[in-house]
Amino acid sequence: MSVDFIRKIDDTRELFLKDFESIDALGVDSLKIKFLGRNGLLSSLMKELGTVSKDQKPQCGKAVNLLKIEISNKINESLESNIQSSAKDSELDYTLPGRKISTGNLHPLTIVLNQICDIFKQIGFSVSEGPEIESDFNNFTALNIKDDHPARDMHDTFYFDPKKLLRTHTSPVQIRTMQDGDPPFRIIAPGKVYRCDSDVTHSPMFHQIEGLCIGKGINFGHLKSVLNVFAKNIFNKSCSVRLRPSFFPFTEPSAEVDISCVMCGGKGCRICSNSGWLEILGAGMVDPEVLKNVGIDPEIYTGYAFGVGVERVAMLKYAISDIRLFFENNYNFLKQFK
Repeated sequence: MSVDFIRKIDDTRELFLKDFESIDALGVDSLKIKFLGRNGLLSSLMKELGTVSKDQKPQCGKAVNLLKIEISNKINESLESNIQSSAKDSELDYTLPGRKISTGNLHPLTIVLNQICDIFKQIGFSVSEGPEIESDFNNFTALNIKDDHPARDMHDTFYFDPKKLLRTHTSPVQIRTMQDGDPPFRIIAPGKVYRCDSDVTHSPMFHQIEGLCIGKGINFGHLKSVLNVFAKNIFNKSCSVRLRPSFFPFTEPSAEVDISCVMCGGKGCRICSNSGWLEILGAGMVDPEVLKNVGIDPEIYTGYAFGVGVERVAMLKYAISDIRLFFENNYNFLKQFK
């Protein structure tokens, strides 16, 4: 057996034992790399084995392998010991207070939408839903919106083809309800709507809740009474409501509905442009032509309709100045709403 090669094996064993005695728990991996790694000392010995004479190579190779097994066993035992020691040190102390788990919460738009629906359900409205992809007839024609109306323009509406589009309001749900049944009706239609508009107060996708009441003897006073109930319950009891004459193709007469400013209580501030009032929704008596379009006799039945933007209510309720915050999924923003 080559005396020089055996001496190198012994020197490597002594070096390992010396390092092994002084190594700490965090250094076992580095020790493993030093001796057993691809470029470690054992690999160097195996490469040098090629220089040993042919008749001595089996005995020298066996000696190298025995050293490798010895080093591997000691390193593995040390690693196992470290794992057991770490597990023992990390045993749970059940006397310590538990960690508080952060629970999720509803999105502010969901909170406000649910609140609005609850208010109207308490006064006799039922919830109706419809598809977000609508026909041109249900979205425009049946609502008395003529072919040359600006709302039909491509810059306001997402079209799939001339007869199919993403609904621009939830009014088509009202049309579907009137087509599928007989009066009386008292429904609200919540849902997503789409328009080509995007800035700090507008989003290409937003949420609306529209209401419809059709029956015999329904008048404008009924509409104003319902809107008063809504405003006082969604904001506060001291909230006042006023109606201003306006125009919508599907209602006649029509009105813009304002509430006393929720920021200043009607005294005048920057938010309400010192007027003391904030526009909140549009409403009016259902146009007789709309009733005719869905096969309801306007000589027998009358009704009112209204539409409110959920984002608009949420921005006023929570004093949010940028509608885009609702859709950015910023956890620090969303976790404020319980």
